[in-house]
Amino acid sequence: MVVLVTGANGQLGQSLQFIVAGYPEIDFVFCDSKTLDITKKESIELVFTKVKPDFCINTAAYTAVDKAESEPEKAFEINVIGAQNLAEVCRDFKTKLIHVSTDFVFDGTKNRPYTEDDSTNPQSIYGQTKLDGEKIIQKTIKECFIIRTSWIFSLFGNNFMKTMLRLGAERDSLSVVDDQIGTPTNAVDLAHALVQIILQTSENPEINRYGIYNFSNEGHCSWYDFAQKILEINSINIHVKPIPSSSYPTPAERPKYSVLNKSKIKRAFDIEIRAWDETI
Repeated sequence: MVVLVTGANGQLGQSLQFIVAGYPEIDFVFCDSKTLDITKKESIELVFTKVKPDFCINTAAYTAVDKAESEPEKAFEINVIGAQNLAEVCRDFKTKLIHVSTDFVFDGTKNRPYTEDDSTNPQSIYGQTKLDGEKIIQKTIKECFIIRTSWIFSLFGNNFMKTMLRLGAERDSLSVVDDQIGTPTNAVDLAHALVQIILQTSENPEINRYGIYNFSNEGHCSWYDFAQKILEINSINIHVKPIPSSSYPTPAERPKYSVLNKSKIKRAFDIEIRAWDETI
C-alpha cells in the first residue's frame, strides 16, 4: 500500500516520518512544496502518475494565522485552491484523501466540546480558508476524511511548546493568556491516528466511514495551563503570569473555546487517545 504525504517539512509531516518504521506494511512517499506544489495541479498530477498512491494525507497548508489577515490571497491559494486541486487529482486517480483541518472553523462561543455537526463560523481569514477548503473537498471527492485538530505541538517545526522552552531559557518570567480554552494535540499522536484510519479503511473497504472527524488529545486547558505544564515537565522554574487576551492583541481573532469532542473518531476507528498532559 502506498501513502503519499504532502507538506513533508511541516510538524505533522515530520511526525509522520518519525513513526514510519512502525508501519512496514505501508510504503510512505513524502513530498514537500518543492516536489509537490498543491497550488499547481500539474505538479500533483506528475507525482501521482509516478507514485500511484492508494491514500494521500494532505498536511500542506497555510498556517500563519496572523499573517493570513494581511495575506488573504496567499492563504486562499494554498488552503482552498490547493485543497481543490488535490481533491480533483485524488478523485481522478481513485486515491483516498485524508485532509487535515482546524478548530478555527468554529467561533468559540460554545461552552461544551464541539462535535463534527456543530455550526461553523470562522472568525479569521485562516479559519475561513480552511473551512472553504473542507467544503470544496467534500464537493469534489466522496472518498475523503477531513480531520479537524487543535493546538498542534511536537519536537518539529515551530509551535507553542518549543516557543515556551526557548523563552523559558531566556527569561525570568512570562505572560501567557488564560482565557482561551482548548486542547493541545501531540502531532505524533495525530500521525498514529491518521495511519489507523488508513489501515482500517484498507482492511474493511466495504465499510463507508468517510466524512469529518475531530482529533485532539483528551482534556482541556488554557494556554497559561499549557505553558505551566511544559515548563514544569522540563524543570524550568520561572514565573508565569496569567493575562487576558485583551492584554495580548493579535491580528487574527482566536476562538475563546475550541475543545473538540472525539466520540465519533473513537467509535468509528476504536482509537485510544491520551490526555494532553501525558504527551509532553
